[in-house]
Amino acid sequence: MVKYITDREIYEKVICGLVPGAREFVWLATSDLKDMYVDKNGEKVPFLEILSDLVARGIAVRLLHAKEPGATFRRDFDKYPNLIKGIERILCPRVHFKAVVVDGRSAYSGSANITGAGMGAKSKDKRNFEAGIITDDKKIVGKIMEQFDSIWMGSHCKGCRRKEFCADYKDLLAKGKL
Repeated sequence: MVKYITDREIYEKVICGLVPGAREFVWLATSDLKDMYVDKNGEKVPFLEILSDLVARGIAVRLLHAKEPGATFRRDFDKYPNLIKGIERILCPRVHFKAVVVDGRSAYSGSANITGAGMGAKSKDKRNFEAGIITDDKKIVGKIMEQFDSIWMGSHCKGCRRKEFCADYKDLLAKGKL
């Protein structure tokens, strides 16, 4: 299955559908990362709470993003102490692709950042116009995972011309990954 989705559908199918149903892992890639509130049992909670629930269930969560999130996100992050060690994250200023991979079986790839306006979590009048695909096609999911994993493993770091902006480059170098 490959389905083209837009706007609010991204929120419904990816954030409310795919992510909470993870059994093994969730990989998130985004350029911009902001506080996003989502529905959970009839109330609005930070998306971070959904990620915290996943971590509590033993689901591995990886996050690639291009810049540090804002103050509200950081405040909400501190409400979920299990995320400190429960989420692996790499900050790379060159990340601009947006993707969500769940269990290596399903994926979203498109234009939406992990923000309320990007994912369509806000009202219809307070959202961006976004588009992408959601799929369980093994080849497409595999390609999305290859791109994510390549960046995750630092395969582009040696030749990168933006190292001075990369907070994680020195860590990868020190760990012998480069």
